[in-house]
Amino acid sequence: MAINTDKNSYTILFAVAMVLVVGSLLAFTASSLKPQIKENERMEKQQNILYALGINENEGAGDIAFVSTKEVADKFSANVSEQLVLESKDGEIIRKMTRQEFMDSKEEGMGIEPYLIDVKKQQTRAKEGKSRFLPLFLGKQDDKTVYIAPIRGKGLWDAIWGFVALDENMVVKGTFFDHAGETPGLGSNIKQRYFMDDFYGERLLTEAGVFKGIKVAKGNNDPKNERKEDHAVDALAGATITGDGISTMIKKDLKLYMPFFQNINTNLN
Repeated sequence: MAINTDKNSYTILFAVAMVLVVGSLLAFTASSLKPQIKENERMEKQQNILYALGINENEGAGDIAFVSTKEVADKFSANVSEQLVLESKDGEIIRKMTRQEFMDSKEEGMGIEPYLIDVKKQQTRAKEGKSRFLPLFLGKQDDKTVYIAPIRGKGLWDAIWGFVALDENMVVKGTFFDHAGETPGLGSNIKQRYFMDDFYGERLLTEAGVFKGIKVAKGNNDPKNERKEDHAVDALAGATITGDGISTMIKKDLKLYMPFFQNINTNLN
């Protein structure tokens, strides 16, 4: 008996069948790709941390070239000497953990590699009144210890984030910035080398040791960024809100690490 394809019931059944088939295929594909997605996330985080540390394959004046995916794991192990996790609450560091201590813990939000800590989730924890975990990566520049911290904020359209490398006095030794959806040619330029390089040498603390941060300033009138104690870099043309987002996330997120750096300098003295 021939099937009457003009009936509404046939159309409905056909649509349901297609939804089930396509849904099953999508679920299978997502499940199959999950390990590769996780691996890509791992490599990207390591590349970004290394870039802030100054480990990259840049050539010429303006290109950005990350350590290759084939070499990133080895270079991360070779150049990141230590991974710490600081537990922070109400602006105070209440616990310092090694990488192994953090990975071995069964507490909520722990048990993973420190570099895979989701900063957005940690910000949510803090808003809920919980403690938050602050990853910190230690490396070397010119035989001196450098500390790399992640930051996350909001640009004009979506999330912006990055990594900032600091010495023990909270002077910037390198940066990496990225975004989810800033305007091409304007706010998206936060990930351009000329913008990121401007932060090198900028100070987060005043001479009196008060945390001030770094402002992406319109009208800073320092195009070559020669003034390193003004707590400012020149803004990107046409990207005021994105620049404000950079300024805010630097001040908000890096200030959380200040008790750690104060402790370092206390021990040094």
